[in-house]
Amino acid sequence: MNIVIVGAGEIGSYLAKDFARQSHHITVIESHPKIANELEQSIDAKVICGRGESVSDLAMANIGECELFLALTSENTVNLMSGSMAKTLGAAKVISRVHPGLQREEWLFDYRGHFGIDHLFSSERLAALELAKFIRNPSSMVVEELARGKIELQQIKVGDQSPALGKSLKDLKTPEHIRVAMISRKAEHFVPNAESYIRKGDVLTLFGEPRKLRKFTKKLQKGNASSEEMRVIIFGGGEYGLALAQMLENTDCRVRIFEKDPVRCELLAEELSRTAVINADATVIAELEDEQVGQADFFVATSQSDEDNVMTCLQANMMGVKNCLTLIHRTDYARAISASGRHFGVIAAISPREATRREIERFITSDPYHLVKRLSGGNLIETEILLGSAVAGHMLKEIEWPESTVLVGLMRGLKAWVPGPDDVLESGDQIYVVIAPSSLRDLLKLVH
Repeated sequence: MNIVIVGAGEIGSYLAKDFARQSHHITVIESHPKIANELEQSIDAKVICGRGESVSDLAMANIGECELFLALTSENTVNLMSGSMAKTLGAAKVISRVHPGLQREEWLFDYRGHFGIDHLFSSERLAALELAKFIRNPSSMVVEELARGKIELQQIKVGDQSPALGKSLKDLKTPEHIRVAMISRKAEHFVPNAESYIRKGDVLTLFGEPRKLRKFTKKLQKGNASSEEMRVIIFGGGEYGLALAQMLENTDCRVRIFEKDPVRCELLAEELSRTAVINADATVIAELEDEQVGQADFFVATSQSDEDNVMTCLQANMMGVKNCLTLIHRTDYARAISASGRHFGVIAAISPREATRREIERFITSDPYHLVKRLSGGNLIETEILLGSAVAGHMLKEIEWPESTVLVGLMRGLKAWVPGPDDVLESGDQIYVVIAPSSLRDLLKLVH
């Protein structure tokens, strides 16, 4: 694939090297001469010392032949402007990195539509989401965020005390806009109907509005996990810590965030409504002892320093915290700690670079859909309803969907929801579908 990357910082250079190793044709535009020169010496790629919002530099990168354009600088303005220009000049797919604060405003303004960009993401938010998965739903097997966070996927295992045992989906009275998309029973995976019964050990794949879904899955998992409030300590009030705290505020978590910069503490207090902000240095063990950190269920280190993150996790574990999570910026370090960290209480180490790579990798395809998640028994994909397609203008219940196909999400502009049978599909809608691989071709014929 012909890929153009703007920005050779921590994430841009990592992705450029990784994609070059996969034999993609890579062009990098980097404004800093020293960084551009160093990258040119270490990578089999074309490196241009220039700016992504320069028409001449984009032309030098043969932007009209670009299949995937990635704007990865640390500046929102550069990424949005260069992405918009690249799309206008003929780039097939455009993805721009943005500050998490801008992504949090997407419900107020459609940046993607305004700038003509196919996908926006925040590396800070992606990493925070990976951390949050371990905390928000400890009994869930899989947790995934869709449609700008407005739809959530969860997989749960039905225990022997669940109130769902022996009930059909019709009798279960699933709340509106929540969908049981698949039931996995040992080696069997099937799309359920209203008459399908739930048995002990079944794995349910569910989609819904996050708050409603968490309430519903908690009910289904009665007896599987404690209903007590989780106590979470976050070390570091930077963008990673802030993003994580915001994700946890709508859950059954009591969150405290340690930040040593008093000015940053004031900002955090303004942004967070249910999180206790503590002006303290968590690298000092006395500070941890004063706040009784050992009583926490989770300790999460999100500072910019990998060394501080690991050491504070070690200290927290020594004080009694059984579950420590840490952010590690160096991918090789993150892998090593993930492999052996459980010996000293670190249950996972998350790399922002690796989280970003996984996010972008699903766009490295010429297929007219994006693979969001591989699931047992099928795949979760995202695709668009095209103008003139067979389904545009029809209610879901009027459409003869291919076998083993479940529509689990619909995004229209700034709105997203799990659709019901009376919802009408429109051209331009983005849909999320759980589908068996054998039915994919038939689905694409319907919607394209």
